[in-house]
Amino acid sequence: MNFQKVLAVIVGSFLVGIGINGFLVPHHLIDGGVIGIALILHYFFDFQTGLSMLVLSVPIFLYAWCYERPFFYSSVHGLLLTSLFMDCLNPLKKVFSLSILTSSLIGGVIIGLGIGLMLRYETSSGGTDMLAKIISKSSSIDIALAIILIDTLIISAAVFTLGVEIFLFSCVTIVIIGLVTSFMKVRE
Repeated sequence: MNFQKVLAVIVGSFLVGIGINGFLVPHHLIDGGVIGIALILHYFFDFQTGLSMLVLSVPIFLYAWCYERPFFYSSVHGLLLTSLFMDCLNPLKKVFSLSILTSSLIGGVIIGLGIGLMLRYETSSGGTDMLAKIISKSSSIDIALAIILIDTLIISAAVFTLGVEIFLFSCVTIVIIGLVTSFMKVRE
């Protein structure tokens, strides 16, 4: 792994941790995919978000290990660091006191920058990002669109437990993440 890729994993994982803890968690907003499921577990059972993300990613990583080994090797470091930063940066949930709309927008931009940076250097935080890379590789679907579709499925399942307002602002966050991620990929 070259220096630029290592730096992208560190900075990208750090940005995702900031975006999740500083902006999404204070309002119980969710991202989609594995992070979204981990956040739901955090909100309802007080599980550590990063550790939950790590455990939930095991089936995707097993698939990648068996069928897409390059994706496995390029994402395992991102998964480990993102999980670590998500749990270490947990105190940020008490730092910012912004409106739910502002938090969903800023959180979406920061998370999108982190994910986009990692994807730009052919790495990711695993989970949904890895699944989207696999889908994008095997079809003509853009990786950002794949992320938006997967994320929308996850938060749609959560609308009944989190409420309509959280669902709608989480949708805003996910769209912003997808747009920023797509922008980062185009800027290669």
